[in-house]
Amino acid sequence: MRQELLSLPKGLAEEVSKNLVMVARLIDEDPEQAYAYSRIALRLASRVAAVREAAGFAAYATQKYSEALAEFRAAKRMTGSVELWPVMADCERGLGRPERALAMAGEPEVQKLDKAGQVEMRLVAAGARRDQGQLEAAIVTLQSPELASSSVQPWTARLRYAYADALLAAGREDEAREWFAKTLEADKDGATDASDRLAELDGVEFVDASDAIADDLVEGDEDDEDDDQDSAEVAAAERASDVAEYYDEDDEEYEPLEESEADFDVTDEVVVVEDDERDAGRDKA
Repeated sequence: MRQELLSLPKGLAEEVSKNLVMVARLIDEDPEQAYAYSRIALRLASRVAAVREAAGFAAYATQKYSEALAEFRAAKRMTGSVELWPVMADCERGLGRPERALAMAGEPEVQKLDKAGQVEMRLVAAGARRDQGQLEAAIVTLQSPELASSSVQPWTARLRYAYADALLAAGREDEAREWFAKTLEADKDGATDASDRLAELDGVEFVDASDAIADDLVEGDEDDEDDDQDSAEVAAAERASDVAEYYDEDDEEYEPLEESEADFDVTDEVVVVEDDERDAGRDKA
């Protein structure tokens, strides 16, 4: 890539390089942002093969398969390399054309690929078979010396995983369990979810600790609400009891309790007698 960028003016090369670095840094964690950076690099240096390839992978990561395929084809024309052949075939799958992917799997370009590229092409071809509902054909496609080898290579875990998944889809559960276990042995970096698939086959259910804590908090809040309600009811009962005792009219020391605004019953009728009316009543008597 550096050699290709040397063909650009220094300032432009630096700017393109910065954008390509951001594409590589973000493509797994934030594909959309990586795609945005790739478009900037593409506008600045569309005649650089490395830029077209980076733009292709960014588009591929965001499932813009038609755009990705166009960029990969452009990069292939510029370099003459066939290393992008498997991902180009997978773009055909993404576009809903598995038959084209299978046709590409039979082209002479496949024989020019290194071992990793050939394994990748086999994975794509098996995926195309599954797209067409040909599960048994997909299983046979994955059966290869690389699958049978006990040697662990960078592609081993993905190849074993694809085989196990195809077996499970075909209803061959026992064999699928065996190959998920073999996948786990080769997957030192945790690139697959083979451990989860094994647990699922064995009927083991994992509980997310954060969900459990959240449930406990919700239950705790409900208990607190119930406690508050109980406390309020007890307090109200105590107040009612105090009022009843205080308003004992047989008690010589009876004194009416001052009613608070909250305890005032709007249905009570209040009659106000003026002093003049009271005096008039006495005179008549």
